Amino acid sequence: MRYLWETKIRIMVITITGASGGIGFELLKKCSQNENNLVIAVSRHTKSLEKWVQKENRFNVLVITADITKELQLKKIVKTLESLHLNLDVLVNNAGYLVNKNFEAISPIELETVYKTNVFAPFRLIQVLLPFMKNKNRGHIVNIGSMGGVQGVEKFPGLSAYTSSKAALAALSECLALELAPRNIAVNCLALGAVQTEMLSKAFPGYKAPMTAEHMAEFVYDFVRNGQKYFNGKILPVSLSTP
Repeated sequence: MRYLWETKIRIMVITITGASGGIGFELLKKCSQNENNLVIAVSRHTKSLEKWVQKENRFNVLVITADITKELQLKKIVKTLESLHLNLDVLVNNAGYLVNKNFEAISPIELETVYKTNVFAPFRLIQVLLPFMKNKNRGHIVNIGSMGGVQGVEKFPGLSAYTSSKAALAALSECLALELAPRNIAVNCLALGAVQTEMLSKAFPGYKAPMTAEHMAEFVYDFVRNGQKYFNGKILPVSLSTP
């Protein structure tokens, strides 16, 4: 089998973090249905992901096992792009971590883990991957945020660490849109509402969301490919309910 990155076909290279489950996995499936997309799927746990790739014979999916909160493992992603001589069209910062605890009960380690995953890791990943976003076509960085991180939207007890981290990610998106515009790179943040995922169940046990991960991935996929043509520096609510 000849992999897509071994050909000379003009392809769109899309990197997705947190690709092994939830919206990330559904987005990966959508992206890989187009044979002109090369999808770089990044996750800490990839055994099930690799099995799916083999089962579905997805020659255009490259799986990288990496914890993006660790600096040395970010270099693994960089070295992969370098070794394959790839430029990057789209980066989707989807990986996230949630703690549902009373404010006073959240430990320093839990707080640090939330911010490392939701803010620091996307910040550093964008930094190290910027040199690869030099195509003639406009690049697109899509940060997956939350309605909880939008100012003025209803907030919920127990989610102070998660919600505040998503607010930081939204502000980072606005800052980077200005800085990276001269490099022909758009940066947007999708503030998602309630989607039926493992993370939602952790935040709101027993709640049934009106949106499935598969349905949300359909919207995200279209936005990932085309949103940069219409938006830059925008925090876009994508929500039927909160929750």
